[in-house]
Amino acid sequence: MSTVGWKVRRLRQMSGEEIAARIGDRVLQTAWGRVGASPIGTPRRTLADRPGPTPLPEGARDLVDPMAAAALVAAADRILSGRWVILGVERTDVCDPDWFLDPISGVRAPDRRRAPRIDHRDERTTGNVKQVWELSRHHHLTVLAAAYWLTGEEIYAACAAAGLRSWWAANEPMRGVHWTSGIELGIRLISWTWVRRLLEDWPGVEDLYAEGVGQLWWHQRYLAAFPSRGTSANNHAIAEAAGLLVASCAFPWFQESAGWRRQAADMLRRTLTENTFDSGLNREQASDYHRFVTELGLVAAVEADASGVPLPDETWRLLASSVDAAAAVADVTGRPPRQGDGDEGRGLVLDDPELGNAWSQMLAAGAALTGATGWWNPPIPSVGAALLSAMAPGRRTAEDRSDARPQTFSDAGMTVLRTAGADRAARLTDPDAPEEIWCRCDAGPHGLPGIAAHAHADALSVEVRQDGVDVLADPGTYCYHGSAPWRRYFRSTLAHNTIELGGVDQSVSGGPFLWTQSATAEVDAVGIGDDAQTWVGHHSGYERFGVRHDRVVSLDVPARRLAIVDVLTASDRCRLPIRMAFHLGPAVTAQLDGTFARLRWAGRDGQLRTATFALPTGLAWTSHTGETDPILGWYSPRFGERVPATTLLGEGTLAPVPGGNVELCSSLNFHSVRSVADLSIARLHVVPRPIPSDN
Repeated sequence: MSTVGWKVRRLRQMSGEEIAARIGDRVLQTAWGRVGASPIGTPRRTLADRPGPTPLPEGARDLVDPMAAAALVAAADRILSGRWVILGVERTDVCDPDWFLDPISGVRAPDRRRAPRIDHRDERTTGNVKQVWELSRHHHLTVLAAAYWLTGEEIYAACAAAGLRSWWAANEPMRGVHWTSGIELGIRLISWTWVRRLLEDWPGVEDLYAEGVGQLWWHQRYLAAFPSRGTSANNHAIAEAAGLLVASCAFPWFQESAGWRRQAADMLRRTLTENTFDSGLNREQASDYHRFVTELGLVAAVEADASGVPLPDETWRLLASSVDAAAAVADVTGRPPRQGDGDEGRGLVLDDPELGNAWSQMLAAGAALTGATGWWNPPIPSVGAALLSAMAPGRRTAEDRSDARPQTFSDAGMTVLRTAGADRAARLTDPDAPEEIWCRCDAGPHGLPGIAAHAHADALSVEVRQDGVDVLADPGTYCYHGSAPWRRYFRSTLAHNTIELGGVDQSVSGGPFLWTQSATAEVDAVGIGDDAQTWVGHHSGYERFGVRHDRVVSLDVPARRLAIVDVLTASDRCRLPIRMAFHLGPAVTAQLDGTFARLRWAGRDGQLRTATFALPTGLAWTSHTGETDPILGWYSPRFGERVPATTLLGEGTLAPVPGGNVELCSSLNFHSVRSVADLSIARLHVVPRPIPSDN
């Protein structure tokens, strides 16, 4: 990624103004690195009066759900034993870690080198830098501090304090890998603020934070001077602004604090607006980042409120819109879409992260702070939501929120087709209640304009679940660093439930976080009725071959049948290889017989579920599970983990036909189908590709 070619491609995406600003940043960073900051003392601009952040109010503990509290304390106990899972990798040394070690590769990132001289993209230098950075976000320390606040047990506070002292001693400002990315500094500041708040009653907390004055000043100084800008003004810019705002509100200890607070509030307002569609969805077209930036916005807004400098009403309205959108796109179990990249980034961790319900925790906080509308599924109680609501007890409910669950978000190109389905509470009382069919359709912009860093080449892809179980799955993300082939696969067109032409992605990749040419996708029509729901979209990513791809997805509600019709329109007579993939969820098994597949899986109640899948008859269909050469048939349940799953792959050749159109029709039926003759499938103008023999 740090090759000359990548740098040239990256520069081409920047404006002259952005390039000039980045050069200025590098010059100043280099100057700061030369001056050095050791030993770290109290900065000259530090004020004599250094109060702690606004404390949690009396009675806040009474707001915490006992089960959520017990889960958090159990997570803190795991930390005391040295165990903490980081991006799918269990660390066993978190009580006394090497802050620079990548546990996957064994590479130790630089700790003393001047930060501007470190290329964190060079894995020979830093290893898997995500692994190195993640522990230094100090989410495990907020869990320990929260356990102390809940229990009063000294051991949790002492361990959290030891972690802070260890990190501060090992990380001289402007030296080492932890000073190479502003987002990391922003998230650390949020963690440090909440550790201080939660340790308010611990006798050693003032002495502890007296040792951290220099680090707090340097972190804020860095973020104020070097914000992510231009093509990098995505979730990184929001995290930087949120961190600077939280710290400058909680620790107004410096002569610069008021200016930093004003700067951060303006940055946060502007970057949230730039990164959010009017519908409330995030412009990065990556569901996990929608949660991440919404969480950051809520945490920062609460801190500003508690400090007496609230954010403007327009920002609270945007946050309410974002949590409403998050509630609307979730399935009946509360699971969100798996669109685009997702690395499980958190703004603040005050619950057991191993529960795997970060989306629900964000919704719980949103409901507590902005109010939940009547169509929301009830959020799961969380410690974080209780504490945030205690800090900002007045709900900031916008007046123009929808009184019905929206299914289509036209500016984001997302539509969710769905049948009625019983929620968690209803299923407990009526096991025979109907199970939701949930289908996400995608024809939105290819990520945030500029480099679309976290978008996938997934135009017109679908994601289908029954009662929360992945049937046609988005395989996820798996990794950012450490394995270029796996990164390429999981963001490729082939890795999504859509069509690949010519053996290439719809959009053109310039690197692991860079797209140099983006497919243009548009929603052409949406119809939502009681018995029938239809979505129509197209994309022009294959215009380089003179081909347009249209897709129609129809949900027959009474019949519980999902039909997908793909139309390939060629402006010229051409022959192109076609690959059409349907990725099944990891719980689903498939018995493939020609162009007919019988699907089986266990429902949430453990009972057998079945569906039949009629595939386009003009393609040669094969089944693939857990293959590595080439990579095919995988599902990533969380960042850093992958498991085998079945991919149904249809291959053929786009051939000249009268009128230039090719139709490919698929039908997924969630009722029993006795024979393929019961299905009406159009004859297709496709030449099958021969399946290689075993010889």
